[in-house]
Amino acid sequence: MLSVGGKGLFAHPGLLLSLIAFVLVLLAENARYPVDNPATHLELTMVHEAMVLEYSGPYLAMLEYASSLKLTAFSLLLANLVLPMPLAASGAGVPALLWAAIGAGVKLCAAMGLLALLETSMAKMRFYRMQEYMTVAFMLAFGGLVLVLA
Repeated sequence: MLSVGGKGLFAHPGLLLSLIAFVLVLLAENARYPVDNPATHLELTMVHEAMVLEYSGPYLAMLEYASSLKLTAFSLLLANLVLPMPLAASGAGVPALLWAAIGAGVKLCAAMGLLALLETSMAKMRFYRMQEYMTVAFMLAFGGLVLVLA
C-alpha cells in the first residue's frame, strides 16, 4: 500500500503530484531514456559524449560507477518514499540489519525493473521537446505544493 507517514498517499493529491514530478526529474537528472541517452553518438548528445571521451580505463570506469551510484541513490529514495519500510534500529542485531538490506534490495530490483519497462516502451524525446517535459515536471511540483499548502 502506498503510504506516507502512516496515511495513504492517495489521500493527499499534492503528494501524488509531487511524486510524479519527482519521477520526471529523476529520469531527467539521470539521463534516462525519455529524456536523453548520452551513450548515443548524435550531434545533440555529443556534449555529454565529449566529457566521457576524455577518459579511458579506470577513470572511465569511475565515471560510469558514479553514474550508477547516482541512479541507485535516486531510485532508493523514490522506492522509500513510495513503500516506506522501517530501518533497523541501533542495537537491533544482525537479523534486523539483514532484513533491512534484503528489503532495500527488493525495492531496488523493483525500481530497476520498472525503469527497464519504461525505457523499452518509450521512444527518446526530441531535443526541442525538453523544455515542455521540464515545464510539466515543474507545474506538477508546483501544483502539489499549492495543494499541500492550501
